[in-house]
Amino acid sequence: MRIKRYDRDYSRRHFLEQLGRGVVTAGVLSPLWRAIEARGEGSAAYPDELRSIEAYTKGKLAPGQEISADNVELVRDLLDPVQYTQIRNMGRRLKLAPTTAEVMKLAPWEYVEATLRNKGKARFDANGNVVTTDGKPWIGGNPFPAAQTGIEAFAGLTLSWGRHDASVYAIKECDIGASGNIDYRYEACWAELSPIGRVVMEPRPYWPGEEDKLRYQAVYFVSPDDVRGSSFLNVWPYDQREFPDLFGYVPSFRRIRRYPTNQRFEPLLPGSDLYLSDAWAAGDPFLTWGNYKIVSTGPALAAISANWSGSSPNWERKTHGGPKGNTFFETTVELVPQAITVEAEPVMFPRAPISKKQVRFDVRTMLPIGMVSFDRRGQLFRSFDAAFSLYQDGTAAVADGAHPYWSWTHVHAYNVQTNRMTRMEQVAKLGNGDRMRVNDPDIYDLYLTQGAMQRRGD
Repeated sequence: MRIKRYDRDYSRRHFLEQLGRGVVTAGVLSPLWRAIEARGEGSAAYPDELRSIEAYTKGKLAPGQEISADNVELVRDLLDPVQYTQIRNMGRRLKLAPTTAEVMKLAPWEYVEATLRNKGKARFDANGNVVTTDGKPWIGGNPFPAAQTGIEAFAGLTLSWGRHDASVYAIKECDIGASGNIDYRYEACWAELSPIGRVVMEPRPYWPGEEDKLRYQAVYFVSPDDVRGSSFLNVWPYDQREFPDLFGYVPSFRRIRRYPTNQRFEPLLPGSDLYLSDAWAAGDPFLTWGNYKIVSTGPALAAISANWSGSSPNWERKTHGGPKGNTFFETTVELVPQAITVEAEPVMFPRAPISKKQVRFDVRTMLPIGMVSFDRRGQLFRSFDAAFSLYQDGTAAVADGAHPYWSWTHVHAYNVQTNRMTRMEQVAKLGNGDRMRVNDPDIYDLYLTQGAMQRRGD
């Protein structure tokens, strides 16, 4: 008989001891990033029961099976409280996949290369902003891949949302009421571009003359007709103590208007439950939030691979669950050996409807795998639940230069208190011709200027 030295209780004690000391490190058997640098994956840093859902559940669950109300108790500790409730009471199901070990399959290739190349070159300056060791803006990849504090986790996420130098996402959104009826359908394109920390687009790592900016980001609504032509443009300063400049274009007025930029907790569209603050679970400058702390660490279930529907027309996904069978996208999840949950409070938003949010990160990539927020009374309020993937599906694939495209595939934004769901999916193209783009130098002129807002709105 083989006696296991590192069983489930050993891992649990290890994680609890770390939290008790107030210092969380990635890895159980050895430092995670030492294993990644040596082998390109971090399996050696974790015991068997954190690398396999079969081992974790002692054979009761395996890849290819589904998590449903019948067996969700087996993995309750691996889910956030909103996901658990959705599965237990609302008919949500999650398909299980094997754990992805290779870190190059969990983020854009060049982003991971830059993270490895630039490891150890980041610090916070006197104002709390991320700079290189010689005081310059960040140069690419995640500045804190082995984050040990909550603010390090959020800083790395905020500096590069989509982990590409520039992206356009073609988006279809459905807003579903408590009865299960689809109350609103929208089509929109979301564009973002990084002037700093560039790892693919020339010039790099900086766009000369734009080093004082973190990102340009815009959203354009293209259908239905009552919102067509409306748009918003955010220009983010690099200084994370400052709010972005926010401009909006309303076709009926045929002019660009400047909006109060600290009102980031309101839906952009009627019926939607998605806020600017929700973007990538880090939609605000990270120094406008505070009291960061890691409140838990341990394994988790997350939708980080096998979630692209390349064989489906326009990449659209099937749905299930809820009163009418259309509340949730079909989603594939896998066991993440270690995640951290970071709590933060909106310290520079005195009228924010939330008191705090908790975001869970996969420590191998510091990717946000889920968020829940709480209202001012401390009650569960909303959740933001995203899925990611390489865009490979059997024989179908989307290229990002020499490598497969990696990105988010779909999102659930759910209001616990109203039982309303906003679900969005990234599709190949929209009815007006807008399409998914990545690292395309034309993105700035096409989407990220006030001139572009006027051209597209007229």
